Amino acid sequence: MKQENKNEACCITQCDLPMDKNYWDTRWEKQETGWDIGYPSSAITKYMDGIADKNTAILIPGCGNAYEAEYLIQQGFTNITLIDIAPLAVENLKKKFEGQSAISILCEDFFEHKGSYDLVLEQTFFSAIPPFKRKDYVAKMHEILKENGRIVGLLFDKQFNNPFPPFGGCPCEYRPIFENHFEIKTMEECYNSIEPRKGSEVFIHFIKK
Repeated sequence: MKQENKNEACCITQCDLPMDKNYWDTRWEKQETGWDIGYPSSAITKYMDGIADKNTAILIPGCGNAYEAEYLIQQGFTNITLIDIAPLAVENLKKKFEGQSAISILCEDFFEHKGSYDLVLEQTFFSAIPPFKRKDYVAKMHEILKENGRIVGLLFDKQFNNPFPPFGGCPCEYRPIFENHFEIKTMEECYNSIEPRKGSEVFIHFIKK
């Protein structure tokens, strides 16, 4: 499995896959949004139901249609930031959340973002970036999270073996990437995945060191 991942990463580097706003905007224009499940992830909503502080500063990177944000608003959360690199996605979000003071919507590259958060919700964003950028992802998360800040969400426990998103992997590959910067409180099979992804996701709860 590790060898497969190594080959996958090398292929992506050699192909120089453009993961910029034009790439993602084109996918939105063509409605190639297979990651979109149409509603908030039950694993994430269940976790958020246990958060009492509604002023928690929350970031959802690569948020797409941001169904989780809709749920958070319904639950009374007041400090939510959404980031997506695709202008079309952001345009849709601004229409959807027009007049919602609890939400800030940014069209930008996550890796260039400046901010400070208590909690980052991970839902398919990690799988959208090439594996060779995963260490950059971890470093950026560590940078933008406050002391004891958390990453909570889902990662694929599955290999896709494609030179384009989504990019998979397994916990044995993820752990070495995260453990120097985060306490791995939870990384285990997700018991309440949506039906099409049962057995192919791990729920994560990481705490900044």
